[in-house]
Amino acid sequence: MMRLPTTSFRLSLLLVAAPMVAAGAQASVPASDSIPTASRVDSTQNNRSWLVALLRKVARRSDETPADTSAYADDEVSAESPARSARRVFHSRKDSLEYQSALARADRSTGFRVIVDLFAHSLYVIDGVDTLRAAQAATAMNASLTFGKKTWRFETPRGTRRVLSKDKDPVWTPPEWHYAEVALENHLKLRTMNRGQVIRLQDGTKLTTRGDEVGVIYPGTKDFVPMVLDEHVVFDNTLFIPPAGTKQRTIKGELGHFRLALGDGYLFHGTPYANSIGSSVTHGCIRLSDDDIEWMYENVPVGTRVYIY
Repeated sequence: MMRLPTTSFRLSLLLVAAPMVAAGAQASVPASDSIPTASRVDSTQNNRSWLVALLRKVARRSDETPADTSAYADDEVSAESPARSARRVFHSRKDSLEYQSALARADRSTGFRVIVDLFAHSLYVIDGVDTLRAAQAATAMNASLTFGKKTWRFETPRGTRRVLSKDKDPVWTPPEWHYAEVALENHLKLRTMNRGQVIRLQDGTKLTTRGDEVGVIYPGTKDFVPMVLDEHVVFDNTLFIPPAGTKQRTIKGELGHFRLALGDGYLFHGTPYANSIGSSVTHGCIRLSDDDIEWMYENVPVGTRVYIY
């Protein structure tokens, strides 16, 4: 997919986040190419919390700046050919062989199909020998993120898949890695919230859920005040991960206007960050421009084979 939209990543072996220190009881945190001011649930509670605002929901600066993959290309093996001029870098012989195998399957494919060249950041919709659509795409950054004892690997897997479903105006549920990124960028601790759980903050405020919303109950009151939507929930130098299904865990617009699912969380989708197209910046999904993803939505049926190499 998939922000998440944001400041520079602190990815293991690849990217180092710019130092950012939250000062005082309430502070603003840079979100991407603008610096939003901190938000409050209640303007009278300015000493209680600060919220890390999102740029266009969950914008990330790395969505606009291609990653330097040369920094961690182990056991590099390069290959060039006149037909496919994009520079190819492999991390191992196994990686090279997987590429050759996926490429061979794509070259042997027939009928109506979609082909994705990850190195060239290119997508083709082909019917027989006719190319119906050629498009530039954004593909995975091929990087790892480590937070605590967990590590996530962001890559677009090679192989053969099918379009399993399509939908319009999709809503994104940020995975755990998104919150780990934000916590690393802003030097925060990370804690998962459960539905119905009541978390007592340092100043006595209660952080909890009611129905499908996350909110707070201030000391001396019984009123439940929902948190602002499209903003991260940060109290006591801790970023709280809202429960799945709550409004604070859903983000509209992050995946553009159309989505085609390929299984295992991998997608073709649009993006509000047009200048990321043609780069290795995603967390595994294949992003397309508005025009290209709309064409895919209208012309590529569910069940279509997709060859990725």
